[in-house]
Amino acid sequence: MPLLSTPSYAPSLPFLRHGHLATILPTLLRRVRDVRYQRERIGTPDGDFLDLGWVKQGAARVAVLSHGLEGSADRAYMQGMARALAHAGWDVLAWSFRGCSGVPNRRLRSYHSGATDDLHTVVQHALAQGYTSAALVGFSLGGNLTLKYLGEQGAALDERLTKAAVFSVPVDLDAGCRRLDGPPGLYRWRFLRSLREKARQKQQAFPGQLPAIDPATITTLRHFDDHVTAPSHGFADAADYYARCSSKQFLSGIRIPTLLVNAADDPFLPDACYPIAEAEASVHVFLEVPRYGGHVGFAAFNANGHFWSEQRAVAFLGASHG
Repeated sequence: MPLLSTPSYAPSLPFLRHGHLATILPTLLRRVRDVRYQRERIGTPDGDFLDLGWVKQGAARVAVLSHGLEGSADRAYMQGMARALAHAGWDVLAWSFRGCSGVPNRRLRSYHSGATDDLHTVVQHALAQGYTSAALVGFSLGGNLTLKYLGEQGAALDERLTKAAVFSVPVDLDAGCRRLDGPPGLYRWRFLRSLREKARQKQQAFPGQLPAIDPATITTLRHFDDHVTAPSHGFADAADYYARCSSKQFLSGIRIPTLLVNAADDPFLPDACYPIAEAEASVHVFLEVPRYGGHVGFAAFNANGHFWSEQRAVAFLGASHG
């Protein structure tokens, strides 16, 4: 029963004990200036491309990092994790999902919470570089993607993939969407601003292949998933997409030590996104629920600039389990 009931994160500043502030302030204020990616663009089996950012130092092991909704490899939480892992002796591959690197992708499809085919392409590309072992790290949507991938692969997972750590994961997509679409709406509108613009670009690039809806009239994430995500990726509707891609149902298939950290004060996550029963039934999924941390927050103040989530990932990925 790898349910970790006494997580160690405690904010050093009182205002970081507020879930919204713990979420918003690192997004607005954090800068990671000492990570310089080596850029690479690779093709996908369907003729599209993915943009990668490498931190290479000749290590024998590599960590593959997946970002959240409308993020990229260049977000501070991705760069911070890359820096912490590099300091701990890892090479790092941080990838941007289709359409998230600042350049529109070539296909009608883009990315979504269950697009594990692209993660598999990235993992295989990383392993082809000759690493002896690898780990996966994911945040929010990228965490759901990581968990789903590990559960789908199950015992067939490449034996060089030995660990994973994910943070702030909406393992129940339907419930998570309901939370974001509810009040106060701050996060929903932030995401919709860029999602609606991408939908407009897709309508122009692929006339007649998406529902004839003015993206400006899309006011909820569920509405977006009904009218853009679902028809672009072969789902019947948003409900079908959520049902098929929520990672909670895949946790039982995971066969490597996997840390799942969801803060209790995460403003994105309802109760359904804390899979206590699934963790108790698993020998591989380690669920940790700190009282504080917000969504992809976990800020810390120390000499090396590493946030608590980064220190936690380094410790877990480097530890011996089972």
